[in-house]
Amino acid sequence: MRAARLIKMVLLLQSRPAMTAAELARELEVSERTVTRDAQALSEAGVPVYAERGRAGGYRLVGGYRTRLTGLARGEAEALFLSGVPGALREMGLEDAASAARLKVSAALLPSLRDASRTAAQRFHLDAPNWFREPRTPELLPAVADAVWDDRRITARYRRAQDEVVRELEPYGLVLKAGVWYLCARVARERESAGGPYRVYRIDRFTAVEPGEERFARDDGFDLPAFWAERAEQFARSILRARVVVRLSERGARGLAYAVDALSAREALEAAEGPDADGWVTVTLPVESEEVAHTQLTGLGPEVEVLAPQGLRDRFARDARRLAELYAGAGPDDG
Repeated sequence: MRAARLIKMVLLLQSRPAMTAAELARELEVSERTVTRDAQALSEAGVPVYAERGRAGGYRLVGGYRTRLTGLARGEAEALFLSGVPGALREMGLEDAASAARLKVSAALLPSLRDASRTAAQRFHLDAPNWFREPRTPELLPAVADAVWDDRRITARYRRAQDEVVRELEPYGLVLKAGVWYLCARVARERESAGGPYRVYRIDRFTAVEPGEERFARDDGFDLPAFWAERAEQFARSILRARVVVRLSERGARGLAYAVDALSAREALEAAEGPDADGWVTVTLPVESEEVAHTQLTGLGPEVEVLAPQGLRDRFARDARRLAELYAGAGPDDG
């Protein structure tokens, strides 16, 4: 436990010019007193950790000290080579940099671990796009990615409905969701005037991107994964504006999450009362619209009965009559 913490402390100091005791304590999840003891232990072991006292003081490594990655176990080394998404790196124009980094890491590993990249690649592969959809890389993605890495403002022109809008943006982060690239950014003038909110833009709707000369001061409190998770949930719920009431057989209840939004299906089933005498449950389900609900629920066939709204129930009744007429006569191979 302590040995792993000491290695992590050396790697942290190796990656930064200096760190305060408070920063190290936060990263290592220990007290500042423990940081002091660990720094002394490293120094006694020959690692040149230097402590600078005073208000701007902290810990640093002396003389450009570097440690090789000889402490990695095989599982850790293989996980390291799984941490990137090759397709995403290629689309952002970072494939060469990633390849060079992998080579450097491989060279630093013990000889017994240098096949980690090959063994990981043979066993795991991430294919991000959805099925039955040809992935298309937005032409302007590399320019946006450069600006994200460089904390540089951009002037972007993008399509919004039938219009094109120009905005000066502070690009905070990129997200690849189901084969679609999104930019999380803040409109520069809104930040200056009112601490404006972060917004999400689809990269494939950008028609022009011009990097500016000015860099922006990144908000260190911005958490990209947490922001995206919250925004994705808000979006999913915002489009579910209509409500339908349905009865579901046991089989229909099991298949509901595959027909509609999975989270909405789970919440609706959890809120439902126990099954009726026929073993069916009645649920109130949020949906995007009656038209979308008709398409989605049709996939459950006779395992679902729509109770409300009446217009949707009538549509399913018409479908049932048409199916009955279609299959009422003898088939081409019958009789």
